[in-house]
Amino acid sequence: MLVTSVGMNTLWGEMMSSINRDSNEETPLQARLNKLASYIGKVGLVAAALVLVVMLIRYFTGNTRDVKGNKEFNGSKTKFDDVMNAVVSIVSAAVTIIVVAIPEGLPLAVTLTLAYSMKCMMADHALVRKLSSCETMGSATTICTDKTGTLTLNEMKVTKFWLGKEAVEDHNYPNLIGNILKLLQQAVGLNTTGTVYKPNSTLVPEISGSPTEKAILSWAVFNLGMSIEEVKQDYHIIHVEAFNSVKKRSGVSVKRNNEKTIHTHWKGAAEMILATCSTYYDRAGVLNVMDEEERLQFGTIIKNMAQNSLRCIAFAHKEVTEESGQVFEKLEENGLTLLGLVGLKDPCRPGVSTAVESCRAAGVNIKMITGDNVHTAKAIAFECKILNPDEDLDDDAVIEGVQFRNYSLKERMEKVDKIHVMARSSPFDKLLMVQCLKQKGHVVAVTGDGTNDAPALKEADIALSMGIQGTEVAKANLDIVILDDNFTSVVTVLRWRRAVYTNIQKFLQFQLTVNIAALVINLVAAVSSGKVPLTAVQLLWVNLIMDTLGALALATEKPTNDLMSKPPVGRSEPLITKTIWRNLMAQAMFQMYLSAG
Repeated sequence: MLVTSVGMNTLWGEMMSSINRDSNEETPLQARLNKLASYIGKVGLVAAALVLVVMLIRYFTGNTRDVKGNKEFNGSKTKFDDVMNAVVSIVSAAVTIIVVAIPEGLPLAVTLTLAYSMKCMMADHALVRKLSSCETMGSATTICTDKTGTLTLNEMKVTKFWLGKEAVEDHNYPNLIGNILKLLQQAVGLNTTGTVYKPNSTLVPEISGSPTEKAILSWAVFNLGMSIEEVKQDYHIIHVEAFNSVKKRSGVSVKRNNEKTIHTHWKGAAEMILATCSTYYDRAGVLNVMDEEERLQFGTIIKNMAQNSLRCIAFAHKEVTEESGQVFEKLEENGLTLLGLVGLKDPCRPGVSTAVESCRAAGVNIKMITGDNVHTAKAIAFECKILNPDEDLDDDAVIEGVQFRNYSLKERMEKVDKIHVMARSSPFDKLLMVQCLKQKGHVVAVTGDGTNDAPALKEADIALSMGIQGTEVAKANLDIVILDDNFTSVVTVLRWRRAVYTNIQKFLQFQLTVNIAALVINLVAAVSSGKVPLTAVQLLWVNLIMDTLGALALATEKPTNDLMSKPPVGRSEPLITKTIWRNLMAQAMFQMYLSAG
């Protein structure tokens, strides 16, 4: 193997560098707060300018009088020091208007509610790495999640084995034909990234690797009686083709010591392996030619296993002589012999279906994007309630990644909202899905745990990575770490994020009620009488007490269940709703009435 490029110079590196996620990009709440601050600032400046102009005109036209009833300004008779004192007093009144208008306690309230929610989320198995993601998650309209390890337990076990067109029960494994058994042991023991450690014959073997590899190795060790040490001693590996997400398979060519026969073994997605096979072994160990009718029968077996939520893995084999081809450079991919099919069961996590229903009730769409077979993905989606068996499914509800990839841009934009499950998807398909959803105005959250998920995580508005199974590449692009790898924790994050937004709205209503009342009182008094009843010092004292205690009380309110019955807040929706404006104005008018009385 020759390394020609590394890091960002590879094809994968170029793909990652092409994704521009502006770290300074405003979150929806930041944009709303900045817009509100700008609006309040303009209102305050206009009101202050109006007060300044009116009071200056009143003063210099002789319409203001001192305590003795004399005009404060009487042309050249008025001393310069008196004029300056009067102007300073007028400017001070204008500044008071600005102090009244600006909600000084808002930054404190926002920081408090974000920090408090972060602390509480830690207890709910979610670690927030970026503070801005706290509020963005509350506006999420779509969650794109992978299947394995997030919706499922990622604890796989081989529950079905087909040899030829017959299912082999557990008690019949010892009766397998010798040459078939040896080929299966080779296929598992030599074409794997997992390991089996057994220090002595009395101890139970320790098996490590990915969940899929561990399940297959466990099956081979305990059911097929495989001794991986003996298999590796008898054969040496010539060439390895690692698993990749495009071919969905991995291969290895091996040679028995002192023999010239090369054994090529393939393992991978059942339908992918089946397409390369021209023969198969039956239960009796007889080699049979696979015609189209039998190929369809195998396809039906694979489909039935997938519909029972099983991940289908196939093993294929081919023998070639050392002189017959370029076996060292490329593995034989055609004319293979099907050795067998295994079905791996990965149960759904407890509570996932309830969590998915909670998201749907909250107006958040759940899309499952997986590399599994379309039938397996569909079965798991029904089990997790992502697909509802009581509803008529749209033709585009369940598709494969290649279909989505081959759509035109217009077709993708039309169909993306209808898609609930995308099977046999590549990292590029997942990235494409996220980009389309964002273009349609969705706030997108993505869950992922592998290196392949990094592009989609980087592109998403909120990146959630798995803390247990997640790779460092995935974690480098995330906003929130789900510490227990459980989708139900994602729903907990969503609930807390909505609480953050609601608490900020509550504080704004509380703060602006006082500000509007004080602003109107000072503005009317300044224009009509030339005096402001509420001075800057008084207002700062009110803000010191009111903002601190008010922010502490309102920012630390915990989420309620009714938050998950409301639709998500869209990108363009205002921070202060019509209901808040109505309550705010009614309360402000009541305070002004009491002040006037």
